[in-house]
Amino acid sequence: MCSLDGFSKKRQQIFPKAKGKILEVGIGSGLNLEHYNHSNVESVVGIDPAEPSIKIAKQKINMLSLPFPVEFIIGSAESMSFNDSTFDSIVVGYSLCTIPDVERALSEISRVLKDDGRLYFVEHGLSPEESVQKWQHRIAPYWKKIAGGCNLNRNTEDLIRNAGFSFEELKKKYIKGPKIASFHYYGVAKKS
Repeated sequence: MCSLDGFSKKRQQIFPKAKGKILEVGIGSGLNLEHYNHSNVESVVGIDPAEPSIKIAKQKINMLSLPFPVEFIIGSAESMSFNDSTFDSIVVGYSLCTIPDVERALSEISRVLKDDGRLYFVEHGLSPEESVQKWQHRIAPYWKKIAGGCNLNRNTEDLIRNAGFSFEELKKKYIKGPKIASFHYYGVAKKS
C-alpha cells in the first residue's frame, strides 16, 4: 500500500531535501532511493529488520546506478550501533507506524543525528477527525495483523515532538484513499 501513487508523491516532496550522510530508517525494499537528489548525497545507510526486503533493495541498487554508496544493515531502529551524531540527515518513510517501540526508535534517531542535522519524514497516522479516529482505534488491532505491523492510529506529530524535535516544516492532510489510512504527516524536523 505504501508504494501507491499518492504515497510516492509525498516521498517526492520531502526526500530530495535530504543531504550529506543519510540514514534511512526502515529502508525496506528501497522505494525511497530514487527520490534522493543525487548531487546532495554523500552516502546512504539503510537499516531494516526485514532481510527479504533488504535483498530486494540490493537488487534495486543495481538497476538505479546510484552515484553514491549505499550500505544495508539488518537491524532494529530501537537499538542502533552507530556513534552519536553520525548522520546529517535521517529519512523515515512509512516506518514509524510499524516500529514496535517507536518512542525508543525516535530517541535513537535523535542520538545518531548531528545537532545541525534534519529528520525528513513521510508517515500516515491518526486522523484529526474524531469520527475517523474511532474507526482507526477499532480497526487498529486487525490492521496491524494484516498490514505488517502497521499502527494506523499513531499521532506522528506528537511522537516526533515528544522525542525532542521541533518542526521546520509540517504538513498534515488526507491523500486519496480511505480516511482510516490516508491521513498524512510529512515534513522536516530538527533537534530542539
